Amino acid sequence: GSSSGERKPPDIGTEVMKLGADDLATLRVGTNGKSYEKVARVSEAEITLRERDGLVEIKGTMLQRRRARKYANLVMRMRLGPHMLMEDLDEGDMTIVSVPPDVVGYVQGQGGGVLRNIEEEWNTLMFFIDTDLTRAQRVAVFGSIRGRRGSELKVLSAIETKMPGYMATVHHDVINRDRYKDETGTWGTDYMTFRDEGEISYALGKQGGTRRKLERSSGCVVQYVGMMAICSGTKAERVRVREYMKWLFQQLEGPVYVNGWQGRDDCTIVDIPTDCIGYITGNRRAALGAMEEEWGSLMFFMSEHDERRGGRGGGSHLSILGELLGVGAVAGHAVARHPVARHAVT
Repeated sequence: GSSSGERKPPDIGTEVMKLGADDLATLRVGTNGKSYEKVARVSEAEITLRERDGLVEIKGTMLQRRRARKYANLVMRMRLGPHMLMEDLDEGDMTIVSVPPDVVGYVQGQGGGVLRNIEEEWNTLMFFIDTDLTRAQRVAVFGSIRGRRGSELKVLSAIETKMPGYMATVHHDVINRDRYKDETGTWGTDYMTFRDEGEISYALGKQGGTRRKLERSSGCVVQYVGMMAICSGTKAERVRVREYMKWLFQQLEGPVYVNGWQGRDDCTIVDIPTDCIGYITGNRRAALGAMEEEWGSLMFFMSEHDERRGGRGGGSHLSILGELLGVGAVAGHAVARHPVARHAVT
């Protein structure tokens, strides 16, 4: 038999929903992929359409099956237009975001395209749920705590772009939402305010690349809403992103040194010989930037605090920050780009 570590959860099971042709067709189609596949991803259940029999088969734990049923019913109901959503649909997997009427079209995008892209990025399901178009429209966001927060902040960032100052009216609720409600019991939200447009532009990076780099390397949800950087995650993730942001801005003043890097589990140091630095970095940092993008890491050359370090021809410490898999892979990739660098670290 299998060991205890391989046993399935005791409440794994399969159930079926009997549906009409219209409802089955609604689940089969959808923007950015079939609707039933999105329901499966967000609920983490396995879903099979048995169209000849008019059945939807759902496999998973009791919670996964219940959420898959709920999400499938919502998708089918929304085919008929927005409806008031009853509060009993929230079982710790729903966030409500209020969108002022003047910016509903901007937040939705043409044919709902903007919402669908946010769903795709954050693995969530999003529905406008109100019918009175003269008042603020509520968006219900379903998914994990991380996915819901990422989706919510994307919507708030879009609203703030069109209605500067809106974030100030919902700031308290946004910052305190879902505090301590993740599996670690440390989930929370930190924020910092940029001094000017120059700081935001630097922290955002070309086409948002620096923001994404901070987000992926730290594991924190990072979004800029107006003049504010909002960071949501576990306590460890929020500590990491604060440090990464600090080092990012310190690089404007000159080289940065990571104190205590030897004891960190998110830092790998690669010794790069002087004649390889330009090759590893690339023109206008293109090579380093490509590796950061590929592996979700933050990379910079450290200042020289260790005067005892010598070596033939000299060199520089390349600091690679991020999750263990990312930093290990990118370190190997960096040295593989040049035979001299490869020799230096073997």
